[in-house]
Amino acid sequence: MKKASVREAYGKTLVELGEKNKDIVVLDADLSGSTKTQMFAQKFPERFFNMGISEQDMMGTAAGLAAAGKIPFASTFAIFATGRAWEQIRQSIAYAGLNVKIVASHGGITVGDDGGSHQAVEDVALMRILPNMTVIVPADAIEMAQVIRLITEYYGPVYVRSSRLSFPVIYENKNYSFKIGKGDIVREGDELTIIAMGLMVHHALAAASLLALEGVETRVINMSTIKPIDEEIIIESAQKTGLIVTVEEHSIVGGLGSAVCEVVSETYPVPVKRMGIKDRFGISGKPEKLLSYFKLTPQDIAQEAKNLLNSKPRLLRAVN
Repeated sequence: MKKASVREAYGKTLVELGEKNKDIVVLDADLSGSTKTQMFAQKFPERFFNMGISEQDMMGTAAGLAAAGKIPFASTFAIFATGRAWEQIRQSIAYAGLNVKIVASHGGITVGDDGGSHQAVEDVALMRILPNMTVIVPADAIEMAQVIRLITEYYGPVYVRSSRLSFPVIYENKNYSFKIGKGDIVREGDELTIIAMGLMVHHALAAASLLALEGVETRVINMSTIKPIDEEIIIESAQKTGLIVTVEEHSIVGGLGSAVCEVVSETYPVPVKRMGIKDRFGISGKPEKLLSYFKLTPQDIAQEAKNLLNSKPRLLRAVN
């Protein structure tokens, strides 16, 4: 499949929107070459603020700009945006319900050689727990562009996670419009549902193709909005397929898998298998090697799906 950079899509869309909306301002913490906000800086230097290696100050300044009526986009690596500046996000942005858009790059283990200190596998959980915060993880560059356009018009705090890697393009030549709080069925099936976010949507689709070779028809959902999560599509999938696998390049604690389990357990209990980082930090390595190490390849997903299918009678007896 064709690949495209999610970060590049963010930078280009910011420039496009900046031409039309003079209230858009952009802040970065000395990483604009990596986050791709340098595109905006070159086009609109008077509306770009390099805050230096001062993420906490960046979030506080973004809050002030929002309070003054601007639409600030604050960007840095996910580990710094959500970890180092969490208190400022909580107190100055989320608590006040201010219109700040935090778009963080380098999420997940595919950061690669930088290792566990720079691989944010907790960021979705840290943002998801905050009242007023919307959390979005686009599945490809096309969806990222749609997300940035939409959240510019949406009032309120938003966290958007992107990756260092280029993603396979899923939505090219497809009639798709991103909506906050809505999942998207990217493949239909009636024996099992795989719910994924970010890069793992492509891996889930590849796993579904592997399963189809063995006669297993799998529904695949792109759950790009983690909060507010699409409860309706989760419940409908639980009712239709009876089994769910969640896949995320993030800790299984507090992320997509946890969010899905919360919905299922309270509304329509079915077995759920969570795939992701199992309560540990990342390690240094090449992205593809790390995905294999943490068992997040299409082959790994297909195998876990088959394991779940094979245990279905026992699991359903336990639920009932």
